[in-house]
Amino acid sequence: MDQTMSDASFPIELVRDQFPAFRREGDIPIFLDNPAGTLVPQRVIDAVGHAMATSSHNLGGLFAGSKRADAVWLAAHKAMADMLGAASEREIVIAQNMTTLTLHLSRSLGRMFKPGDEIIVTRMDHEGNISPWLLLARDLGLTIKWLPFNRETWRIEANDLKPLLTNRTRLLALNYSSNMTGSVNDVPELAALAKQAGALVYVDAVQLVPHRLPDVRTLGCDFLACSSYKFFGPHLGIVWGREDILLELEPYKCRCSSDGLPERFETGTPQTELLAGLSATVDYLEWLGEMNGYSGSRRAKLRGAYRSFEAYENGLMRHLIDGLLKLPGVTVHGITNPAHMLHRVPTVSFTHETVSTHVIADGLASRNIYAWSGHNYALEPARLLQLDEDEGVVRLGIAHYNTLAEIDATLAAIGQLI
Repeated sequence: MDQTMSDASFPIELVRDQFPAFRREGDIPIFLDNPAGTLVPQRVIDAVGHAMATSSHNLGGLFAGSKRADAVWLAAHKAMADMLGAASEREIVIAQNMTTLTLHLSRSLGRMFKPGDEIIVTRMDHEGNISPWLLLARDLGLTIKWLPFNRETWRIEANDLKPLLTNRTRLLALNYSSNMTGSVNDVPELAALAKQAGALVYVDAVQLVPHRLPDVRTLGCDFLACSSYKFFGPHLGIVWGREDILLELEPYKCRCSSDGLPERFETGTPQTELLAGLSATVDYLEWLGEMNGYSGSRRAKLRGAYRSFEAYENGLMRHLIDGLLKLPGVTVHGITNPAHMLHRVPTVSFTHETVSTHVIADGLASRNIYAWSGHNYALEPARLLQLDEDEGVVRLGIAHYNTLAEIDATLAAIGQLI
């Protein structure tokens, strides 16, 4: 692997030093389970602990502890507004996880729909952006239309979306990047088509945000969801929504709860300690931008961080895919053409013609290499690819703290196992 592929300028040792998981004694695991959840840096752990010690109070009180909790809550929303490119923190809704938030918001969105209205869901999405809409359609008598992804490009194509759009289309539920194939969709193009038909667009960006920085004001969508535990933070879900639409929606909340934004969609007592960890997560990414020579606003530093580690991750991804393709009997389910790598993130799934995915994952686990097997809630992609739903794929997900040596060790282990 040459210097261009590995991006030798990326400060990988300094990065790994931020994560306690790499400081333990003994045999350090190879963490390639990142699409399911990433490691967290020390500053996130410290922030959670400090908030639990000093700010574990409800919001809105007149005493000092509650005021500290108020500040933690506001800082987290402002941090995520900067990270996603939102107009203000009023557009940021934070709760337990992306699936819970989507289920919750779907109830409010459903009040805008009538029996016979249509929702388009894709054969590429995680169940968290499919099941909420299937349940809503069942309850309200809506029509579900299924949008496949193209087996040659591995992406959702505009020509497949256009025939599904009608004057009854009310919502397109779309993922930005697949949690099985890693493919990245052209959200601006697809959102523009849906908006021309008068539909709302709800984007699941859970798998994109660990690798690329979105700018919600340029995408043309109405909602964008992500999960901080996928991008080096605590277990929280975040949804950005256009303020005008959030104000229009009727919230499902307690009668005495605030009707302000975003509080009207954040039910119950907030997880203050995790919100402190969320702010620290954005701080870490901002620090990484500074370490790579970027300055200016927080958003500018975040862009710099993503530019630096996207190049580094892409080098590891190409090395992993090239190595897998050389192994006999292995099929990589996703983009493998070097010319099209910009259309995917470093989530790489494969199967073997004779060896079970679970056997491979178990063999990797015995060698202290973390990987997932099965459909991983990508049920529809597994069906479209005609994979056994229980077997699914072996999924390897690269993060910017992984190394070339880890990729080589993983390839060697897979070679032994098959």
